[in-house]
Amino acid sequence: MRTHKTPGARRARIARTGGFTMIEVLVALLVFSLGVLALVSIQATATRMAGDARDRAVATFLADQLLARMLISDPTTATSFQHKPSGTTACNPSGAASTNAVVTGWLAEVAQQLPNATSGQQQIVVVPPAPPDITARVVVTLCWQNGNDTPRSLSVSNQVQWQL
Repeated sequence: MRTHKTPGARRARIARTGGFTMIEVLVALLVFSLGVLALVSIQATATRMAGDARDRAVATFLADQLLARMLISDPTTATSFQHKPSGTTACNPSGAASTNAVVTGWLAEVAQQLPNATSGQQQIVVVPPAPPDITARVVVTLCWQNGNDTPRSLSVSNQVQWQL
């Protein structure tokens, strides 16, 4: 025998189904929100990495600029390019600061193009050529810091050979 459902039972069944739909919508919103937060986090990381890559490219360019300026200078002035040549702690070198006009101008460029890059953090070590050799070994270490991040450094080592 077949029973007929009453209108009240039918309404109760619809109300229970509506509750499940609301929970599903809330779960879907939660999953969507977590996905959006993940995308925002990835975007922030990508922006930070792009800035770091830019700073490293600028630091490399600046080091190459100094080496090029050394090449066109008089080889007898090679040691005047040294800037804070002592100490092995990155971004905290010691020793005398250079008074060479080329170096002081270059240090001003570094401070202008890299964030929080003071002249006291930069280091230029020159191992002068021994006569009759005309090749000097030069190590340029650049340091900078973005906001509260840990200081970044880049060292470029090269042989500078003057043409006589």
